[in-house]
Amino acid sequence: MRKNKKFKILIFISLFCFLESFAQNPIVPNKGLNDPHIHIFNDTAYVYASHDKSIKNKKFIMEDWWIWSSPDLVNWSKRSVLNPKDTYIGKDFTRCWATDVAYRNGKYYWYFSEGNQQTGVVVGDSPIGPWKDPLGKPLLTSELTPTDEYDMAVFEENGEHYIIFGVWEYYIAKLNYDMISLAEKPKKIIINNPKGPYNQNGKNLEKPTDDKPFIHKYNGKYYLSWGCFYAMSDNLYGPYDYKDSVIKAESFAKGYDAPTWPNGFLQGRHGSFFEWNNQWYYTYCDISQTGNRYFRDTFISYVHYKENGEMATIRVDGVGVANYNGNSTIEAEDFFKAEGIAKIEIDKGFAIQTNASKSYVTYSNVKGLENKSKLTLKTLAKNGGKFSIKILKNSLKGDLIGFKRFDINKEVNQFSKISFRLKKLKSKENIYIIIEQLTDNQLQIDSFTFSK
Repeated sequence: MRKNKKFKILIFISLFCFLESFAQNPIVPNKGLNDPHIHIFNDTAYVYASHDKSIKNKKFIMEDWWIWSSPDLVNWSKRSVLNPKDTYIGKDFTRCWATDVAYRNGKYYWYFSEGNQQTGVVVGDSPIGPWKDPLGKPLLTSELTPTDEYDMAVFEENGEHYIIFGVWEYYIAKLNYDMISLAEKPKKIIINNPKGPYNQNGKNLEKPTDDKPFIHKYNGKYYLSWGCFYAMSDNLYGPYDYKDSVIKAESFAKGYDAPTWPNGFLQGRHGSFFEWNNQWYYTYCDISQTGNRYFRDTFISYVHYKENGEMATIRVDGVGVANYNGNSTIEAEDFFKAEGIAKIEIDKGFAIQTNASKSYVTYSNVKGLENKSKLTLKTLAKNGGKFSIKILKNSLKGDLIGFKRFDINKEVNQFSKISFRLKKLKSKENIYIIIEQLTDNQLQIDSFTFSK
């Protein structure tokens, strides 16, 4: 009986270690990193975030602001801390709320919330500072608008920068070229038929949205988001039409759907959307692994856009992004880097499609490849064609581990499998797929698998 119990314990530990080896969400576990805004500077990802003090918190205790950086969205390092004593606040402070950053003319401007009241700004010569408070007072003061001037985001377009802020209703204003003053009076953003974590039926007029607004742009459309809810517009200043939430009940992998906030899994998803290497992401707060709404983690998920411009439901899991399990099917659209490649909507999700004579797509940190010797792509060429594919590891000039020239008959108008024999792989590799159109035809890849 004791041997059987020990065996079960060993099986549990082995399974835990197996799952843990592929996990990358939370991006920085057990640190309280939250309210994330990720920006790409000099081909490096920087997360500017709030910081919940302790797993023992019974209310929001946030004593400073943090910056972490990563070369690949997988390996993160703590780079900078902004203490409220080093701002106009000038003293210890426990409500260091959400933050965002912008770059202009060699300077970095880091905006921060003084609780749920006002917004300040510090400036530095690098993405991690050191930081100085150029105003010695708030940039956005508490009497500026009918809402509260906190939880800001900064949007840049054509060299102009705009600041967005507020709770329940949002305001936007262009920043002056000095980035520390407003070029105009803030304007209210109109949202048609909004919903939110406290307004899931659309009838709560007192709390129609949430705090923590954010704006990004994709394919000519503006997206105003508050947590996992979003609206779209053809104009930066609006009006915006409410569309949906990117998180649904079906988003969650097992073990990531609970525990969650008092109003359910749609609450508290503060974060931002960002693009890197032709891939889009959503980074957001989660408490499924801490069990404490006052000690939040940061997750990242892929974002895929439908043909109508709306965002597809995201996946919330422990694998995260730029991180792949070689023992499972890998969706081609979940790449880390691509050139000459477009994501397209297909009947049951998304795929990638070549849009250049030569293109490549990268999947970094592919794990579990020991004893794997075969790669199988699920491909389609609607008009047929001749193609060449090289499989490399380490870099675009790295070791060639697989190669094939092949024809696809245009009569075969469905996804079919193309397999490659691979040279010996290590347990973890960075995989590069280089595609050449030998005829003027596009190739689609839906997914791929590794096997023995």
